[in-house]
Amino acid sequence: MAVPKRRHSKARRDSRRANWKLSPLTLTPCPQCKKLRVPHHACQNCGYYDGREAVHVD
Repeated sequence: MAVPKRRHSKARRDSRRANWKLSPLTLTPCPQCKKLRVPHHACQNCGYYDGREAVHVD
């Protein structure tokens, strides 16, 4: 098993971990009710997906 010969500095370690962040959520308007929704998911407001009712919403 590979083991590092030298210890990595804190700067090198922290710069590697600097890109562990969440990207902002992508939202698109629903073609049915025009509310914002996550792409490729049924709308939580009207329940429509791909032009048909996928989920019954009360």
